[in-house]
Amino acid sequence: MRNRIESQPLFLGITLSLCLSMLVPATVGLVQENYLVARNFFYVAFLGSTVSFLIALARGTRPLLNTGRGDLHALLSLFAAFMGLPLLLALPFSESLPDTRFVNAYAEMVSSFTTTGMTFYDDPRRLSAPLHLWRAQVGWMGGFLIWIAAAAVMAPLSLGGFEVTAAGRDQSETRLDRFQRAGVIRRMIRGALQLLPIYIGLTVVLWILLLMAGDTPLVALCHAMSTLSTSGISPIGGVQNATSGIPGEMVIAVFMIFALSRITFTSDTVTSRLALHRDPEIRMGLALVLIVPALLFLRHWIGAIDVKSTQDVLTALRAFWGSLFTVLSFLTTTGWESADWDTAQNWSGLSTPGMILMGLAMIGGGVATTAGGVKLLRVYALYLNGRRELDRLVHPSSISGHGVAGRRIRRQGAFHAWVFFMLFAICLAGSMALLSLFGIGFENATALSVAALSNTGPLTVYGGAEPVALNLLTPGAKVALCAIMVLGRLELLAIIALFNPDLWRD
Repeated sequence: MRNRIESQPLFLGITLSLCLSMLVPATVGLVQENYLVARNFFYVAFLGSTVSFLIALARGTRPLLNTGRGDLHALLSLFAAFMGLPLLLALPFSESLPDTRFVNAYAEMVSSFTTTGMTFYDDPRRLSAPLHLWRAQVGWMGGFLIWIAAAAVMAPLSLGGFEVTAAGRDQSETRLDRFQRAGVIRRMIRGALQLLPIYIGLTVVLWILLLMAGDTPLVALCHAMSTLSTSGISPIGGVQNATSGIPGEMVIAVFMIFALSRITFTSDTVTSRLALHRDPEIRMGLALVLIVPALLFLRHWIGAIDVKSTQDVLTALRAFWGSLFTVLSFLTTTGWESADWDTAQNWSGLSTPGMILMGLAMIGGGVATTAGGVKLLRVYALYLNGRRELDRLVHPSSISGHGVAGRRIRRQGAFHAWVFFMLFAICLAGSMALLSLFGIGFENATALSVAALSNTGPLTVYGGAEPVALNLLTPGAKVALCAIMVLGRLELLAIIALFNPDLWRD
């Protein structure tokens, strides 16, 4: 049985898991006596899981691929999962919402599965409770897939930010070439068994805390799943509309820290074997979370003296908290705004600070987390390289004291980070040009491209002066957005790796 399971394709295992998960919204629909929705989810779950099981039986136990090609095939399976499986996920969603087109349901599922959270239904009341739960659940499962795929697939291929840490290691220190690495399915199963209790436990704890803060069960569960997956999906349009208020935002802010560094929840990769206080991603992320709100807060006296606002302590504290929560949310690519974000804008005098939010989303969270963007570790490598170059301007013959690993990250790691940053900029320009072909203006194309590439869907609402009307986009533009969201989730380096001839050679 173990050999049969480990010999199955990764794509088939992901498909079976997603089909079985449809029983959750089916049960919710049954309890709420929404029998149409319950039948749709149950039928697709039954048919999908049956077909997957029959395919697994028909394949039998074929010989495993060698390690190199197996990793590339796993990467191809991830790409196929993010692009193809939303077609399956959209079936019960589309059938349960008769007045929608299938392309809207497909784009919604791609957005949820890639943890982007870009919704194509501007009125939350249009969707029933099982559909809201399904959106948040798909985002939650997509985040968990990234958690386990990071160590099982991305790390062995030195992708997804691991190219920076690989540059800092001495390949002669560990002779891993003497051993044969475990198969991809075995690594995925082992990672799932290790991380699933943590993922579920954190979600349940946050759900209970939000319930205690005053949220309804559905809202608390959706917000808990969306926080851990950084999808930013909400059945009420965001946490600013929740009844939990500032206490709920404080609880959510604590759990957003898990998107800053993988060291906060596991030590299964090289990036997560440092002490928490020495982790560069945690330090840089917390520095940004403190510095940006402080600058917005001080701008009240520096650049917005003529702004009329109540200058009392309570207003000041609410303004600082609104900016602090919003900055942390967009840095982790969750994309929620605080209920006091309007107070923070009035305090600072910036009515539409969309460029700040887009910049934070492009920086993103930690490597091997559910957050998107360029990643903090790459920014840290570029920071080390820039600081060293400034030191050499003053002391050309100086020697750095950061150790061998630090020097490698500062040189080779910064080189890889700079290459990725340039590729990200090229993808951003190409995405804007592609969207402009569908008649989208420059400002909206910029907001859509940054939101899709950084997997921060709420930027379409808060990134510009006016929210982008996603429901008015053409079907071609929606399909293009889906491709950009998948590109942002897997990153261009992983897409380029799929063109490796070893993957397609017979």
